[in-house]
Order: sequence, then C-alpha cells, then structure tokens
Amino acid sequence: MANWRKSSYSGPDDGNECVEMANSPTHVAVRDSKAPTRATLTFRTTAYAPSSQP
Repeated sequence: MANWRKSSYSGPDDGNECVEMANSPTHVAVRDSKAPTRATLTFRTTAYAPSSQP
C-alpha cells in the first residue's frame, strides 16, 4: 500500500496532524501522518465504510 493520501476527514488547518489512508483491492489501511512508520490499522474493504457524517 504505497499510495498514501490525506483523509478527506482531516481539515485543511490540521497541518501535518492528519490521518492518511491507502487502498488496495482487498484492504484499506489507516495511519497517523505524524508517525508513518509506526502501527497501521488495516481493514478488509468489505468491513470498512467511512461515515458520511463529518
């Protein structure tokens, strides 16, 4: 999962303090942008559905 991007739920004024996400055909990975080499949460795409509420 090399294509990390800032989550749309991270506001424009958050600077480097945001959540990053990466997708693959089978999984979604989430990490803290302040510590990208630390733990990453990984979910199956069928189990991950972001909230439509901000």
